[in-house]
Amino acid sequence: MPCTTIDEVLASLDAIIHSPEASTSCIGYFPALYRKVTAQVKIGIASGRFQDGPRMERMDVAFANRYLDAYECWRSGRPVTGSWRAAFEAAQRWKPTILQHLLAGMNAHINLDLGIAAAEICTLDDIEALRHDFDEINNILFAMVQEVTDCIGSVSPWMWILDKLGGRTDDKLIEFSIWRARAVAWQNATGLVRLDKDGLAARVVEIDDFVEGLGRFMLKPGPMMRLGLFLIRLREPNDPRKVLAAFC
Repeated sequence: MPCTTIDEVLASLDAIIHSPEASTSCIGYFPALYRKVTAQVKIGIASGRFQDGPRMERMDVAFANRYLDAYECWRSGRPVTGSWRAAFEAAQRWKPTILQHLLAGMNAHINLDLGIAAAEICTLDDIEALRHDFDEINNILFAMVQEVTDCIGSVSPWMWILDKLGGRTDDKLIEFSIWRARAVAWQNATGLVRLDKDGLAARVVEIDDFVEGLGRFMLKPGPMMRLGLFLIRLREPNDPRKVLAAFC
């Protein structure tokens, strides 16, 4: 059953994070990060941070349901979008770093799911009213960047060193990447909301093809980058539970 409230989303994410699969693979890394973000969105809604709290909850739930549905499809052997297939396949492999797992999940969820979810809860007449609250999520994400990099650094020694050497520069690069991805997601949303059912399905396939390619490149970049990532991975824990403990 799809979730209908943010509390149900949080409970569903907890179930994945604490599942047997999450203790033997990297499948729990993205939902552990996603739970932290969702909890902050819930706080923002409760504190009146958004212009329309109920609409933001509908948006957040519709967005989360796309990930939760993809995860259940993957678990049960049903078809899943290429973007999520790339992330889920990588979660079964040793080689990707913690950061790569997180980026693969964020790539599928922001670059594919976000625009679809926004178009799903809106019509052509009212989608612009969502823009302010859609952009306000950026500020929540930006405020969390240092916390997330600290979580990664606590279990990834080489990433910790890179973070300290980079100072605020790496944080700003992350913030820009998030802003850019969400800006493209908004463009997708305003385009998707104009389409009929057949046009929507065809456009989603096009977006998914592009996002899948981007995700697979993140997971397997050029030779020099792969070497650097391999060295980072050698110093990271082999027990997924240690990584999850850093986020939970």
